[in-house]
Amino acid sequence: MKRTLLISILSVLTLSVLAQDPDVAKAKTILDKVSEKTKGYKTIKADFALKIEDLQTKTSETHDGSISLKGNKYKISVMDAESYFDGTTLWVYLVDANEVNISDADMVADDELDPSKVFTIHEQGFRYRHVGETTIKGKVADIIDLVPEDRNKPYSRIKLYVYRDTLQPARLEQMGKDGTNFVVEIKKMEVNTPMTDDLFVFKKEQHPGVEIIDLR
Repeated sequence: MKRTLLISILSVLTLSVLAQDPDVAKAKTILDKVSEKTKGYKTIKADFALKIEDLQTKTSETHDGSISLKGNKYKISVMDAESYFDGTTLWVYLVDANEVNISDADMVADDELDPSKVFTIHEQGFRYRHVGETTIKGKVADIIDLVPEDRNKPYSRIKLYVYRDTLQPARLEQMGKDGTNFVVEIKKMEVNTPMTDDLFVFKKEQHPGVEIIDLR
């Protein structure tokens, strides 16, 4: 009983200290503004570069990609794969194999970096702190560290770079515990571009002979 009470007191004190930390407060202000602005967009379309760094072998590879977002729907093209999500069903089409894997939304793992979450990844499950600023493409960007509250995540933290003038993400770096880092750099971003819902649905008739693997 005494141990439980002590833990509760320490937790309250810790939260109180964090709330008073100016770097935490600054990060919260920025992230709240990013969320408000992002949620105001009807759609988001972006070109990005995904860099995978292996610190153990000291090698890296970079892949260009694109993403279209509308509410909780998305289409992502990267690394010879196309992912379609209509809010309920996820289709992952492997271009070279002419194969599509179908899953339900609740079957999708969230352990690896999902480019579709680059604009809203900070909204839940993280502690955050403003750690500085830098210049990207001639513009000032604030740097915010995001540390997952779930310590079982395969990454230790995420570093989010946000353009100060537009409040749009510029870069996201995920630091893997296994020595593999994922970096998403936003190269171009357009908002409120008209998109029809069928954009987020895989159309098998457009891929003759496609092998369908239904995992549901």
